[in-house]
Amino acid sequence: MIIDFSLILKSIPYVLTGLPYTLGISVLSFIIGNFFAILLAFMRMSQKPWLKYPARIYISLMRGVPMLVVLFILYFGLPYVGIQLPALLCALIGFSTVSAAYMAEIFRSSISAVDKGQWEAARSLGLPQKPIIRHIILPQALRIAVAPLGNVIIDMVKSSSLAAMITVPDIFQNAKIIGGREYDYMSMYILIAFIYWVLSFILELLQGQVEKRLTVY
Repeated sequence: MIIDFSLILKSIPYVLTGLPYTLGISVLSFIIGNFFAILLAFMRMSQKPWLKYPARIYISLMRGVPMLVVLFILYFGLPYVGIQLPALLCALIGFSTVSAAYMAEIFRSSISAVDKGQWEAARSLGLPQKPIIRHIILPQALRIAVAPLGNVIIDMVKSSSLAAMITVPDIFQNAKIIGGREYDYMSMYILIAFIYWVLSFILELLQGQVEKRLTVY
């Protein structure tokens, strides 16, 4: 048989032991990346060249370099200059820095989509710049950004499989181990594809609920 269902059923518990790594890398990198992304978005929109151009260069660089290359530089390249980082930390740094570049453009476009009248009305009330951004502009921009940010977190969950290339014991790495031991990679790849689909489907449902609540609000 091309697919060994009995092997798939027996392997599920072991494969799922890597789930905390898969979700941990994805969620933590998403949260950390969001903080950097908001900062990068405002730097990108700044009229000051010393803020604007470094942000543009960073965003262009991180969007243009494959994630696998970034992970290899962090895990295999840094030891050549005397810096040895754990594989899990390399994965967190890599996914956070790359995702921040994509999310920065999402936030930039979302902030730009907020009606300029909101800025003018807030300034006419004499509000300072920071409270305007924090309490008026960002809440509206976040509502606009929910759908594209949902796509980012789903993509990060799937892309987290690349962490297996630097020995992080996530679900993909565990599936590879069983596939090599049992000489049946096809069954393991079918299993892992199903698990990633289930995770993505759950995130789609959560995204839909968040969109509904923000729309009502």
